[in-house]
Amino acid sequence: MKKYILVIVLLLIFFPCQSSPGRDFLSAPYGGKLVLSATSDPRSFNDIMAKETSTSMVTNYIFEGLTTANPYDLRVEPNLAESWTVSEDGTVWKFFLRQDVLWNDGERFSADDVVFTFNDLIYNPDIPSSAKDSFTVQGQMFKVEKIDDYTVQFTLPVKFAPFLRSMGQAILPEHKLRGAVEQGAFSFTWGIDTDPKEIVGTGPFRLKEYRPGERLVFIPNSHYWKRSEQGHPLPYLDKIIYLIVQNADTSLLKFIDGELDYYSVRGSDYPILKPLEEKANFTIYDGGPAFGTNFIFFNQNNRVNPKTQKPFVDPVKLKWFTNLDFRRAVAHAIDKKKIIEIVMNGLGYPQHSAMSPSSGFFYNPDVIRYDYNIPKARQILKNIGFADTDGDGYIEDPDGNTVIFNLYTNSGALERIQIAGIIRHDLERLGMNVNFQALEFNTLVSKLTDSYDFDAVILGLTGGIEPHFGKNVWMSSGQLHMWNPIQETPQTEWEARIDEIFNLGVQELDEAKRKLLYDEHQFIVSERLPLIYTALSSNLYAVRNRFGNLHPTSYGGAFHNIEEIYVIKAAGQK
Repeated sequence: MKKYILVIVLLLIFFPCQSSPGRDFLSAPYGGKLVLSATSDPRSFNDIMAKETSTSMVTNYIFEGLTTANPYDLRVEPNLAESWTVSEDGTVWKFFLRQDVLWNDGERFSADDVVFTFNDLIYNPDIPSSAKDSFTVQGQMFKVEKIDDYTVQFTLPVKFAPFLRSMGQAILPEHKLRGAVEQGAFSFTWGIDTDPKEIVGTGPFRLKEYRPGERLVFIPNSHYWKRSEQGHPLPYLDKIIYLIVQNADTSLLKFIDGELDYYSVRGSDYPILKPLEEKANFTIYDGGPAFGTNFIFFNQNNRVNPKTQKPFVDPVKLKWFTNLDFRRAVAHAIDKKKIIEIVMNGLGYPQHSAMSPSSGFFYNPDVIRYDYNIPKARQILKNIGFADTDGDGYIEDPDGNTVIFNLYTNSGALERIQIAGIIRHDLERLGMNVNFQALEFNTLVSKLTDSYDFDAVILGLTGGIEPHFGKNVWMSSGQLHMWNPIQETPQTEWEARIDEIFNLGVQELDEAKRKLLYDEHQFIVSERLPLIYTALSSNLYAVRNRFGNLHPTSYGGAFHNIEEIYVIKAAGQK
């Protein structure tokens, strides 16, 4: 399970499923490298602390869960657990672990690691883990206990519908991290200054090198447990390299020049790349609407900063941002058609719901839709007393305060910067004075999760097919409840209802009844507008035609079976 994280992948599963050290170079397609790019350095190598894709990008190669999702039909399949049983009432689950799994330092994986991950990390009150939100039902935690070295039992307080899928949660090694927990230092463990040799997982690759601002290098885990259908130890690739490239335009040039093997294609790139497919020997794949979400939101945090004893948000601005009609006016000023045409070159989809159409069953298309209508937006503002009373071109609130605020997004995302430009233009047509600034991604994340020092942000979230894994966003107590996080009690009736929906939905085993609950959640979000949605790009990506076992899927992407990917060698090449 991957909780929602800031921009980009809910839930991309890289690793499907016996191994011993050593690789037979005479009978299997070993060797070669895969070169990818990232727009930001990781903030950490600690999966439990991950709240953003710059970290999960690294940890997805290194760590695994008890289960995984089949990238073709999304069924839950065994992974570190080879089987399981469940009681008749659905509350007691026993997992029987594989006995041939080693950590990449050669130590044996066991039930102790699973119990440690849940009881000492996820459920540790001193560790601010987003995963905690997903493994808590009505404020109650799961009881996780060791039966024997290779059997773990989970006792749930109530039925938990997405339980098996949630067992994709990364498992971390007790033998490496117990000391950090006992010393109260886990939250700062496996930071970006850590020697890569210290980062221990069971996944197909391990981190070999990290040069800030330059690159990350992964090499095979020689102890990896999976084998190919022919019995070959996996993975096949010798190396995976991520180049740190600060913006997508540079990545595009590097892909065209042959420096990158993969490129996430923006709509504006399509007419440039499509004519080059055959000559440059790559293929563009279309996975339909992206799984994630893109939106603008305002800071509604009404608390006082304990360090400064000052409000996190200027009370004048807070009054605007918490006014539903103010947000409704903004919603009517989002020109989704122009965003799709200009930014995405027509290869996009207007977004209205809190889930992507690609989410399938749980997607609710019947939500409130806000047509692009500047006159209507002006009238809404006028009705609540916002008008340009002094003729300077900017509107004032009923108390005479000029409407001026800062709008942020991350500097590496050119599409999002372009979207910000379009939105800013239309908000200024409403008479709002909008100061736009693109920030380095990790700086922006710090504003959202640490200092809460922002007015408005354009951002995105990874998505998936299971609504519950967005709990850390939608529950009022959630770490990523971005507009007003970590509330002790819900501050509005609608937030209280969403809390209730998520607590009920996770216990409802009837899929049709679950859908009704999550449909209501999506409708409430469209009505109350904590996040104001923009548009989704088509999930386009280009991959060089030099890899074997490449079987892209809409859900899993190009490299869902990364351990099985290999470089096709030219005739006569060894």
